[in-house]
Amino acid sequence: MEEIQSDGEAVSSRKRFLAMIGGAGTAGALGLLATACGDGGGQAGPTDEKSKDAVGGDLEIVQYALTLEYLEATFYADVLDAGVIEDPALVKLIKDVQQNEQEHVEALRATVSQLGASPVADPEGDFRAVIDKGERAVFETAAMVENVGAAAYLGQAPFIQDPDILAAALAIHTVEARHAAALNEIYGYPFVTDDPLEGSVPDGTFATPLDMEAVLKLVQPFLPKEQS
Repeated sequence: MEEIQSDGEAVSSRKRFLAMIGGAGTAGALGLLATACGDGGGQAGPTDEKSKDAVGGDLEIVQYALTLEYLEATFYADVLDAGVIEDPALVKLIKDVQQNEQEHVEALRATVSQLGASPVADPEGDFRAVIDKGERAVFETAAMVENVGAAAYLGQAPFIQDPDILAAALAIHTVEARHAAALNEIYGYPFVTDDPLEGSVPDGTFATPLDMEAVLKLVQPFLPKEQS
């Protein structure tokens, strides 16, 4: 498992990730993210070149998070459309999770748009191979996706400059982690494992963060071939 990178390596990794999934360049401030995610805080603009650079880095992280949320929202929508899950209680769970992920997408897109930047394009993930294998494969993938999502937010937390943005990102992170815990239980993962992407308490006491390149490797099978 890859370790957290230095600031310079993290910036390079973010740019490589966005390039590989077709992301555009980013610019602007991020103070509205907290509002978009339900916080009442105001927006504070950058006052010098250093703060502008920090804001640009934060926006890249938000674009990256948006890409992951697109994939999650698409996955659950496709599962529901396919009708592969029969148990009404499990169908409701997937509907609830899909709604959460779609609201994350809308909040992140609104933040970028309101600031005059263009949201990264939806990679339009392809999950047909998983869905065709049936319900068990769906829940295995769902557990993986949610564990990856939680680890991805955790991996970027040290690089977020704006404390309001960090608080908003962690608010999404905790929802992803709760999704992961529920789906881990449904799939049958043990409560604690040595694998950082399995178990409701991965690695026992502390969760393991994932950097962008590690996340890309895990989601690449679900990206269209021209983007993977």
